[in-house]
Amino acid sequence: MRDPKKTKGTASGAPGSKGSASADSAASTDGGYNAGMAVFSYIIGGIIVWSLIGWGLDYLWGTRWIVLAGALLGAVGGFYLSHMHGLTSSRKHADERHAPSAPSTDGEDNAK
Repeated sequence: MRDPKKTKGTASGAPGSKGSASADSAASTDGGYNAGMAVFSYIIGGIIVWSLIGWGLDYLWGTRWIVLAGALLGAVGGFYLSHMHGLTSSRKHADERHAPSAPSTDGEDNAK
């Protein structure tokens, strides 16, 4: 894959070539994958960290259930962090809708 910083144009040096356009579109389509990996990292990281904290407390206090509570707390905390960072939403902006929520305003009644 070409480096978009190095590809400024065609071989003649003209800006706006197909090579730079395809690099821009490829970078914009990776957003869902990158967001998914970030959500996965937050959740797995939370589970690992809080499980280790729970395991340490279990070792100190002689119990066996705190590690499970820590894993659950880590998973919930990781999802919460990814939600607060806006990674779990399918919309780009909070007010953007995929489809109109009101009836059509074209004047035609499609009801039968």
